[in-house]
Amino acid sequence: MSNENDQKPICEDGVIKGRRLSNRIRTGVQDEVEALVAKHGISPKLVTVIVGGDPGSEMYVRMKHKASNKAGILSDHHGLPEDTSQEDLLKLIDKLNNDETVHGILVQLPLPKHIDEKKIIGAIDPLKDVDGFSPTNIYRLFYGGEKLSAATPHGIVTMLDAIGMDDLSSKHAVIINRSTIVGKPLIFLLLNRNATVTVCHSRTADLPSFTRQADVLVTAIGRRKSEDDSFYISPDMIKEGAVVIDVSTPLGDVDFEAVKGKAKCVTPVPGGVGPMTIAMLLRNVLDAYSAQIS
Repeated sequence: MSNENDQKPICEDGVIKGRRLSNRIRTGVQDEVEALVAKHGISPKLVTVIVGGDPGSEMYVRMKHKASNKAGILSDHHGLPEDTSQEDLLKLIDKLNNDETVHGILVQLPLPKHIDEKKIIGAIDPLKDVDGFSPTNIYRLFYGGEKLSAATPHGIVTMLDAIGMDDLSSKHAVIINRSTIVGKPLIFLLLNRNATVTVCHSRTADLPSFTRQADVLVTAIGRRKSEDDSFYISPDMIKEGAVVIDVSTPLGDVDFEAVKGKAKCVTPVPGGVGPMTIAMLLRNVLDAYSAQIS
């Protein structure tokens, strides 16, 4: 079902409308789910796992379930106690891997320190790895495949695609983050679009000298503790006409109001990358489901 927002630009008045694009993607996923369920008689299903009672993790998982159910994707959840052993968690993952009614598995990170995250992520069936973190899916991304890639980086490049920057030839992209969740997958997603990519981090000297070169600047520092803290990215640190993507929540890295007049497009916080992360997770669940039922 379309509405007037379907025709509106994703970058409007210098602001990237993450919620607008997210809603379009979620509507598309819902339409595809309805068509595939009607054809195959099988509903896609996402299963999430949390070990421990971290409030932030529980909030994110609730959001994922709510969005999944709205899109017609079934969901289930396993909330495990903090002292769950690695062996028991691996047994659960093996059970989910072999359950044909489950099409997507998401183990919420971080895990307790006594559990090896790499071993857990590596145990998830790559076809059901809707986080895109398994070694097989990272390998595919390295060689140019983006079928199941990490939701936040995939959301970022989807926003760039939507504002006409699907080919980044001759463009310089600067990422301030080197995590396995954002920075590292994003490197390859940008390289796949022919960008020249620079990665900065906490050990980078003279950060502004790099950010001022960026045609596309992606920042995910996320260390502001209150609204009174100084922003990490100010107008004097960006290039005129750059696209600025602020991944950090809930307070953001970028002085949005000040940067908006200098940047070509900038994401707000909230309402920018956050909604896209949920949308791309739903897209991953649908893609995983499609691959398995075919």
